[in-house]
Amino acid sequence: MDKCSSTTARQIGQAASAYQQQRTGHAPTSVAVVLGDETLVITLHGALSPAEKAVVHSLDGAAQVQEFHRQLFSNSCGPLRQEIKRITGVEVREAATEVETATGTVVQVFPTGTVVQVFLLAGKVPVDTWSGSGPDGSREARRSLPIDGGEEGP
Repeated sequence: MDKCSSTTARQIGQAASAYQQQRTGHAPTSVAVVLGDETLVITLHGALSPAEKAVVHSLDGAAQVQEFHRQLFSNSCGPLRQEIKRITGVEVREAATEVETATGTVVQVFPTGTVVQVFLLAGKVPVDTWSGSGPDGSREARRSLPIDGGEEGP
């Protein structure tokens, strides 16, 4: 993973949070931004509304919420794509979203012709075991951004 500067990650996280608030009326509780080579992954934690959380308890309800967010993202992600281009200087070629209904997490993925596998873990991985150089010498960056503009988390 490439090192993503704090300012860039924060700007992308704030843009994604604002985009989520604008299109759904519900802001996420936190945002994580990860940049790896040509793939940007934005994870919006706590992004489902209370009504959506109530609906997802059934299989049909969960499927409806997932499909709703896919369609909403597909039909309205243009402004977020433009904002990512403005912040990074790089055009977005592809974009997709996935909703994990059990936790209310929305994952927005901007891949460039690659297969992206996203795993939502059951807990946090200690920062000292995660950040730094990978086995191939690559760098990874992880930013979890509070919505209130406070300090960044791991």
